[in-house]
Amino acid sequence: MTETEEQPLNYIEETVLKKRKHSEDWAIKRRQQLLERQWKIKENKKYAFKRPEDYIKEYRSKELDLVKMKQRVKRRKTSTTPSLKLLFVIRIQGQKPVHPQIQKILNSFGLKRIFNGIFLKATEGTLAMLEKVEPYVTYGYPNLKSVRDLIFKKGLAKLEKERVPLTDNNVIEQALGKHGILCLEDMVHEIHTVGPHFKEATRFLWPFSLAKPEGEFLGKKNTFKNGGDSGNREERINDLIAKMT
Repeated sequence: MTETEEQPLNYIEETVLKKRKHSEDWAIKRRQQLLERQWKIKENKKYAFKRPEDYIKEYRSKELDLVKMKQRVKRRKTSTTPSLKLLFVIRIQGQKPVHPQIQKILNSFGLKRIFNGIFLKATEGTLAMLEKVEPYVTYGYPNLKSVRDLIFKKGLAKLEKERVPLTDNNVIEQALGKHGILCLEDMVHEIHTVGPHFKEATRFLWPFSLAKPEGEFLGKKNTFKNGGDSGNREERINDLIAKMT
């Protein structure tokens, strides 16, 4: 064979390629299952060895949570219509035992873990619910840049109870194409403007898993406006989102 002649390309059968792809997908899925199992084991260890006084302390903590929630409801000012439509909510507490009523509200929002974040439509009813769980969340009004950064950097689709990275617009088109949402930018626009298919777009997304920011959440019990961590940050939520994405 002369130097000018090209070497023949190695041919790989389609069945071999499919097998490789299946093996890679299986390995990723097994890795995810292992991580979830390790997390469950870690959580179970927290409750494995409890003394009677621990149960009493836990009970009192939960009841105190409920009392404080009722006090916040009584102190609530006259309702007003929110000036902006979109909220971004982040769970910032939850290591200690939580009263079932408070946990139910957090779960209804999809905030089952600390540093989970979600988009919500800013209604008077939503703000009232957030005030009930105020020590456990912080929230505010995200701008367009924050919405785009969250979706592009941290966005995961919810498909058949599986987390799917938003790396292919075909995934979005197949799930939301009938609502006119065909790509990431369409999703950003629909959520930022709280469009007619906001509910479908947000339900398509997993709660965002955010990173703990340096210098934040130092255990201050006051609300944000009083120098603490929780509650309504209004437009200042964008500074926090930038640190956590």
